[in-house]
Amino acid sequence: MTPADVAAAACERIVRKLQAEERVPAVAAAVVRADRPDWSLQIGDAGAGRPVRPATQFRIGSVTKTFTAVLVLQLRDAGMLDLDDQIDAHLALPAHGQLTIRSILNHTSGLQREPWGNIWDAVDVPDGGRLLEEVAKAEAVLSPRRRWHYSNLGFALLGHLVEAKTGAPWSAVLADRLLTPLGLSDTTVLPREDAAQGYLVDAYSDHARPEPHFDLAGAAAAAQLWSTADDMARWALFLAKPDPSVVARSTLEEMYEPVVVTDPVNWHTGWGLGLQAAPQGSGGDRALDIGHNGAMPGFLAGVWCRRGVTIGAAVLGSSGTAGGIVAAPHALIAASLEHDPVDIEPYTIGEPAPREYAGILGRWWSEGSEFVFRWTKGHLEGRSASAVAAAPPAVFAFEAPDLLRTVSGREAGERLELFRAPDGTVEYMRWATYRFTRDQQTYGPRSELER
Repeated sequence: MTPADVAAAACERIVRKLQAEERVPAVAAAVVRADRPDWSLQIGDAGAGRPVRPATQFRIGSVTKTFTAVLVLQLRDAGMLDLDDQIDAHLALPAHGQLTIRSILNHTSGLQREPWGNIWDAVDVPDGGRLLEEVAKAEAVLSPRRRWHYSNLGFALLGHLVEAKTGAPWSAVLADRLLTPLGLSDTTVLPREDAAQGYLVDAYSDHARPEPHFDLAGAAAAAQLWSTADDMARWALFLAKPDPSVVARSTLEEMYEPVVVTDPVNWHTGWGLGLQAAPQGSGGDRALDIGHNGAMPGFLAGVWCRRGVTIGAAVLGSSGTAGGIVAAPHALIAASLEHDPVDIEPYTIGEPAPREYAGILGRWWSEGSEFVFRWTKGHLEGRSASAVAAAPPAVFAFEAPDLLRTVSGREAGERLELFRAPDGTVEYMRWATYRFTRDQQTYGPRSELER
């Protein structure tokens, strides 16, 4: 068997075990890699004896938020808003207008979880006008930026923000800016007639009761979408490797960065700008998966990519109780990469470092720790000698003679200053004001040059 065959068999076993052991009526899974053929599998009954097909839609719930978040960042990149703007600078609200767009994106606004009323109890879903009016009744359950607190209401408001800034319905903006350019033709706001039925699977028998399907109306931007596993795996791959005509890579990397943890005790998941960040593995094998889970009555979904690797995975299921659905994409990513590793990129001869900066290269010490600086792909990179392989390096850009700026990675935004000896060699550096020397040194002045 080829590595691809071994990986496919491992992925199939993961999904079949999930479907059987957690009793999921219908499950669809897909893995999409930039360097390999796509893999997918569908198992079970989509409802009324219909077999699950590649085109069978499932409800993806809060994975919808990842689309809404990218739309907001597109508006930011177009200069139409700033993430630190108060939302009422762009959307008229009767209350809570002082909350920043950024705090809503990363769920630190303190706004209550759901729109006012009883969406999930009485299935009383407000339309857009009513949702905005009833914001006056919604509570600020925490002080802004106090801690992470998930808010569907917040993301519903972001959908209305998109409408206010573009003058078009959220659904139309979504189709125009994301679904159509990316070819996600199986991702829709309303389900097709042959969409999967969602179920509540009985805990103590094999019976499964159908759950109702209902439109989220004014809260659609938080959790409305229906899709297929193939479409969602391609969306995950886009999050790993964006099309620059749709959104800049730097914007997606900004969205990746976890700024808050979801649980102050069990630090298993971080949150960036509309995206979850879930560490995987340990030690030198540690990696970071980026994506989102989703839940709606009768459905669960997990859609994830791996940072630094062009791979995406999605698992969609028609059970609201099978928690393994949201864990499975991580297992599929790990199995695919373990059994069919990414090809090793051959070394190719590159240009030398500019002569005046060649003295930066090599090993340096700061605070007793060792760092390595290299010239690669036309720029300077630096990283701790003890960093795990998946950790991105610091990347520097030249700003002025003997002054560089960290543009990404460790100490992003900080200056790297070079200090030269009389013969012109780089004697020491300061990065974010910390001294870097060729050998280990204590704190304090070490020469008249530094006084």
